[in-house]
Amino acid sequence: MKLSPKTLPELLNHGFDTVIDVRSPAEFAEDHVPGAINLPVLDNEERARVGTMYKQESPFKARKIGAALVFENAARHLRTSLSHHEGSWRPLVYCWRGGQRSGSFAWMLGEIGWRPGLIDGGYRTFRRLVSGYLYEHALPHRFIQLGGYTGSAKTELLHRLAQRGLQVLDLEGLANHRGSLLGGMDGGQPSQKGFETELAQRLLALSPDRPVIVEAESSKIGDINLPPSLWEGMKAAPWLEVDIPVEVRARYLADAYADVLADGAALMEKLAPLRYHRGHALVDHWADLVAEGRLEALCHSLAADHYDPAYRKSMSALTPRVRDVFHADALNDAAQDDLADRIAARLQTIEI
Repeated sequence: MKLSPKTLPELLNHGFDTVIDVRSPAEFAEDHVPGAINLPVLDNEERARVGTMYKQESPFKARKIGAALVFENAARHLRTSLSHHEGSWRPLVYCWRGGQRSGSFAWMLGEIGWRPGLIDGGYRTFRRLVSGYLYEHALPHRFIQLGGYTGSAKTELLHRLAQRGLQVLDLEGLANHRGSLLGGMDGGQPSQKGFETELAQRLLALSPDRPVIVEAESSKIGDINLPPSLWEGMKAAPWLEVDIPVEVRARYLADAYADVLADGAALMEKLAPLRYHRGHALVDHWADLVAEGRLEALCHSLAADHYDPAYRKSMSALTPRVRDVFHADALNDAAQDDLADRIAARLQTIEI
């Protein structure tokens, strides 16, 4: 059975018991259908070797060697990962373009007695549907941006708003990056394709009938670009602003960025490019603060002398429609809960 979806929801609501991606681990790691398991019929090295053989020696020889490897690996999966499945199990299989790798694997499963399905066009079909959803049409969602200077705990506020039943979209969480010069996080960022797959899945789970709260971002989070449909929706969105004193934000940043601040040499390497934007004297001052272990003072200067001017410049360029400003003199749990309560109450009345 071939699945030939015309829309992304149609593919994601496939109805099969298990989705099996038989591509190499490297292909799978870059991006894959949500929920799929990776049972490669050619590993990274084998795929490269067969491909080289196909181009440089003989297509026939490559297909012969490739087939042997495919069935050897498939047999191993049958003995291990798939050994527990009963006869009623229905898997959905795909490879890069729905060709020999997935076809061979699905044929073997069918010969055993299972009823496998194949994604017509393989991963390329899935990627085309994701790209079409994010790049070719306007999103049906109504967004509200939550703005504020760096260190205003906007991401934590998003989570608290979600706990209060509001729809939120945590872009920094999806991008695994805190959205600033020092925003890198353990594990690194996903691929652009992987980010877009997760983003599309999250958006499809959100109701178009209710507003979606999103943290104010630039069009790029670390190395990840926001798709145009999302960026256009964000630019048109009304804005709620969080206003926190710089000394409070400095304390918050010193705690939130403790992992980055702990390695002084790596920190200064990240700050070095700012010599061309903020001047040598300021960056030298930051280096002195790092050497002295005065990390809260460093965060205060980073906020006041770098992040805040950049934010004001961005605000000037975007000219957002600020509907309300929420002040707070602390960012402990109680203060964040109070902020979230006030923002949630305001969202009950705001018109988009």
